[in-house]
Amino acid sequence: MSAISRICILGGGTAGWMTAAALSRKFRNLDLNISLVESDQIGTVGVGEATLPHIRLFNRALGIDERTFMKSTEATFKLGIQFCDWGRLGDHYIHPFGDYGVPGGDLDFHQLWLRLRLSGHAPRLSDYSYPVLAAEHGRFRIPEGDPNQIGSNFGYAYQFDASHYAHFLRNFSEANGVSRIEGRVIDVALEGETGHVESVTLDCGNRIEADLFVDCSGFRGLLIEQALETGYDDWSHWLPCNRAIAVPCESRGELLPYTRATARTAGWQWRIPLQHRTGNGHVYWNEFISDDEATQQLMDSLEGPALADPKQLFFKTGRRRKFWNRNVVAIGLSAGFLEPLESTSIHLIQEGITTLIELFPVERIDPLDLAEYNERMALNFERVRDFLLLHYVATQRDDSEMWRYFRSLELPDSLEEKIAAWTSRGYVIKYELGTFLPPSWIAVLLGQNLYPEHYDPRADRYDLNEIAERLERVRIETAQAVAATPMQSEFLRHHDAASGT
Repeated sequence: MSAISRICILGGGTAGWMTAAALSRKFRNLDLNISLVESDQIGTVGVGEATLPHIRLFNRALGIDERTFMKSTEATFKLGIQFCDWGRLGDHYIHPFGDYGVPGGDLDFHQLWLRLRLSGHAPRLSDYSYPVLAAEHGRFRIPEGDPNQIGSNFGYAYQFDASHYAHFLRNFSEANGVSRIEGRVIDVALEGETGHVESVTLDCGNRIEADLFVDCSGFRGLLIEQALETGYDDWSHWLPCNRAIAVPCESRGELLPYTRATARTAGWQWRIPLQHRTGNGHVYWNEFISDDEATQQLMDSLEGPALADPKQLFFKTGRRRKFWNRNVVAIGLSAGFLEPLESTSIHLIQEGITTLIELFPVERIDPLDLAEYNERMALNFERVRDFLLLHYVATQRDDSEMWRYFRSLELPDSLEEKIAAWTSRGYVIKYELGTFLPPSWIAVLLGQNLYPEHYDPRADRYDLNEIAERLERVRIETAQAVAATPMQSEFLRHHDAASGT
């Protein structure tokens, strides 16, 4: 029997049940006892209705059938995120889950486009992106065949009901041996010598001991913060939005395969189309708008009748100083919070789970593994932070106090470096660890009118007319591939993924 034989996950919701599902599946051949404690009296935030393509790898690793999952969660497909009014009022662009153009040679496609643009005129870079054009036309299909070919060189994610997903994974986890324990924690006992969490006591009197605890208790951080006093790095000076209003409404019109984020005077608004409803929310900075006014702005913009009362959320952007402290690992909101501008909430949960599995302490908790976990997760959070902040500072807006605040903000050195490399020669610094690849950065930088002063000089090896002809062929082939793609609602029916089929 392994030294680590008892795992207690504190908290359900998306984070708790994703953790339970992954650990019970991955370690099903080990002699592990996995329990999850949650209380029906404590509501969940319902983190995330929109996701990144990485979620497909998570579901696939669990052996989850995509059609069954989509029906159970009322899911739609997602090709990217549309951003409205971020660079200037009236602007809009799509951040796609895929590269621009087609791979070839030692030079990125966008460098050839930059040379053509700087020589005079070129179509927008998005015209060479299959996922952008497909999203704009409400079309979708699953990529097939050679990823080097247009129409197959993209990824996709999902937009789903987070509460349905948690319920789906609960059934999955319990079928894999996870024990759900109903109760609310009223006491935490620490070992005197090590300071590790020894047990938690529930309001019903039950005392639960474990060798490893996973804290999925949400913003409270019941173990990682209230018991272990780990500390929190506050990033509010970079990402100051600190409240949100969320409300679902009836859907209207065609099912669009993308999430929308519309900039407002003191924050931004999301729109997430599901099969059975549309999710809406207003993320804002309460220094420049009242709760009542923020709620009214959201309710006035709904496309259909509201299906519930607006829900108020309070948060502080940042992260725990340690994600793994002693024998407690924080995953989900207990680990930190970054506003959902790029649908990263569920992805950061997934990163926490995946990294824990890779460094799982089968024999004992090794301080080196603990340090490695904390370093990796810190980098993941910091690089997502930089990418989110880019949306606010790559702007020409100065029409409100919030936007003027960002125009004069001192940036993290890591983001300053990336912006400088881009504006000088169109180069995007690549990281070994990090959620967003260069095409994502390019989408936001160009979409918000931050153009490079020059291009990679290697592009001068090519004749300008040759570049123009090559790019025009790609543009035409991309448009033709999109024209042959079905509308998302039609694809859902034929894919047997519609909830009513």
